Amino acid sequence: MPASIRRPHAILFDLDDTLWPIAPVIARAETTLHAWLAAHAPKVAARFTIEQLRARRMALLEEQPGLIANLAALRRAGLDEAFAQAGEDAAHIAGAMEHFLAARNAVTLYEDVLPALAWLKRQPGLKLGVITNGNADLAAIGHAHHFELALAAADFGKAKPDPAIFLAACAALGVAPRDAIYVGDDLRLDVDGAQRAGLRAVWLQRHDAGTQAQLAAGVRPDAICADLGELTAWLAPQLAAGSR
Repeated sequence: MPASIRRPHAILFDLDDTLWPIAPVIARAETTLHAWLAAHAPKVAARFTIEQLRARRMALLEEQPGLIANLAALRRAGLDEAFAQAGEDAAHIAGAMEHFLAARNAVTLYEDVLPALAWLKRQPGLKLGVITNGNADLAAIGHAHHFELALAAADFGKAKPDPAIFLAACAALGVAPRDAIYVGDDLRLDVDGAQRAGLRAVWLQRHDAGTQAQLAAGVRPDAICADLGELTAWLAPQLAAGSR
């Protein structure tokens, strides 16, 4: 191992599309939400399709870009507007959000995740954490116990790729940024953001999405892994070595 590579003291993960696939989860959650609206807020369901509600949320995000740091607030704002336009009782909005978030947290981990986390937790002196822009609830999902830290943009107030959220996570874990590695699927949000904060970054590319074309943007991950098995193989010699 090159002398310039330090033994990591913390591994931090993204959640959506890193530990589980998110597109089918959101699609299912929005479908079940629309059915819930049909039963409890029929004026909203009759006036707006799933696609129309989604389009309006995207329009709200353009109008209020700060909502990118709180996706639950963005969805709530979209429902607030839809209920008002449909003339529906706003008392049902809280129930709609509760129903959506329950479905949104019904995720299925990729098969490589639990074995990799178990291996990482056996490594002495290694801390595990999460940084997410999303609204997943690890406690509700049942996997909070794997991590010493879970930092969400909605709680911190700034979202990836802002270096501040990466620096805050390192500070909370008590590790220097240079001693932490961030693992995520998004080249800009995860890799570039982490590297600008001084962390090393692994691009988890579970599905080939044109690697060379994306790398042409100038972002250079410290490693590219297809799954967490490849990640642990890349980490193994570093964790076996002493600090450099």
